[in-house]
Amino acid sequence: MPELPEMENYRRLLSQHIINVPITGVTVNREKTINVEKDEFTQALLGARVVFVERRAKYILFHLHDGRRLLLHLMLGGMLFYGTEDERPARSTQVELAFGDRILYFIGLRLGFLHLVSVKEGEAVMGKLGPELLDRRMTVERFQELLKRRRGALKSTLVNQHVFAGIGNCYADEIAYEAGLLPSAPIQDLTEDSIVRLYDSVRKVLTEATDIGGYMEIPFMTGDTVTGSYNDQCKVYDREGEPCLRGGGTVVKIELSGRKAFFCPDCQHEQ
Repeated sequence: MPELPEMENYRRLLSQHIINVPITGVTVNREKTINVEKDEFTQALLGARVVFVERRAKYILFHLHDGRRLLLHLMLGGMLFYGTEDERPARSTQVELAFGDRILYFIGLRLGFLHLVSVKEGEAVMGKLGPELLDRRMTVERFQELLKRRRGALKSTLVNQHVFAGIGNCYADEIAYEAGLLPSAPIQDLTEDSIVRLYDSVRKVLTEATDIGGYMEIPFMTGDTVTGSYNDQCKVYDREGEPCLRGGGTVVKIELSGRKAFFCPDCQHEQ
């Protein structure tokens, strides 16, 4: 599932290409992906302009010129592609928005959605989310305060969108590895030093992953050499049985609260 770095990478790219370009065509191939009738959705978007692209957690909000929003969540397997019909990947598309001779393809939204919402409806969804970990206001002191009364496994806390916004399975494991902590480490038992180390790891991993385009499977557009570059940089995620890059250990996979978790038992500990 795309996480904060993937969605922030998309936000940056979308902002470069579609701002104030009129939507000239709307194709809905799967009506369950949208939240209103197909004709209403099409009529609302034809001629509309995106004036701002916002990311919040794993969501993207397309701010339309009339004040409404398009709320996107890619969920598992969703991705975006921007280009011509000849360039697009051989994947099923649920929604297509044409911006002149270029089309923004919403791919693989079998579980994801693209909803037309009011400002109030968008704010209601965003209001349920925890704070952004890369926000400049997220100081180590605030981070410590947010963890103070939490209990449970480290990974379960990191992926809880009501505690912190934007982290999923991949980056929770990468952050735990960077901090030298087990994904199963009880959050309530972490020392002050461990929490500071965790904070530094969160900032480092998410910033680096965002800057090199996250781990998406396909580029955003023809000629895009950034999107997906982090896919080969993962140190533990999806690397079961491979040697630890710090040397000595072997990456293992366990089930933790219904989620898979990858880590090195030799160099990751409870503190």
